[in-house]
Amino acid sequence: MATIAENTRTDLERERAFFLAMAAGIAATVVAGFGLQFAMGRSSLASPWWVHLHGVTFAGWVGFYLLQNALVYRGAVARHRTLGWLGFAWATTMIPVAVLVTCSSLASHRVPPFFQPNFFLAMDLITVFTFYAFTVAAIRLRQRTDWHRRLMLSGTIFLTAPAWGRLLPMPLLGQELGVWAILAAQLLLFFGFAIRHDLATRGRIHPAWFWGVGGSVAAVALMKPISALPFVVAWADKLTG
Repeated sequence: MATIAENTRTDLERERAFFLAMAAGIAATVVAGFGLQFAMGRSSLASPWWVHLHGVTFAGWVGFYLLQNALVYRGAVARHRTLGWLGFAWATTMIPVAVLVTCSSLASHRVPPFFQPNFFLAMDLITVFTFYAFTVAAIRLRQRTDWHRRLMLSGTIFLTAPAWGRLLPMPLLGQELGVWAILAAQLLLFFGFAIRHDLATRGRIHPAWFWGVGGSVAAVALMKPISALPFVVAWADKLTG
């Protein structure tokens, strides 16, 4: 019995360490993507206030996600659960911030030239709503920690799309191939590691990853048809003047 308990504790510690490592990898990806733009002179602090609001809100989520995994790794699960409600409020706030920033980007003509305005509008909103759907599902399943961890990670992985868009050669790829290239990076580097971890430690793929991968693929597949909807085209045209 003592051996079984020791093995169980070791497996739990290994799982917690893995999710902390994934959170750190996501944070590193975000820093690398946006840091590269600063290093190349494509971004600066001389940006409109809503750009800074977006940066603080979305980078703050990545930092919060890293903190939550660090708390679990250290065994401070009660504090993690208490802060979880702050996380829900934070994630909810990200929806109106994303809508504001996307609309403001279109209205001020700050959209990258390789994106059509209607595609950019659909892409940004689908990205943040997909993240939110994963996060809400994870919170609802918080008593089932295996599902909770994996769905939270799935949502945060999908949220790394803007960082990957700054690391990949998007002007060469274009909007449609570009979003699929971003998804490929997310699948190979984040979901791929997560699935391999489960195979190595559990001997099977956890069903949450089918939702994570499937939901991510569906979200990207829907970007083009949703961007072509008449009301989306009209909305983008109105914003761009």
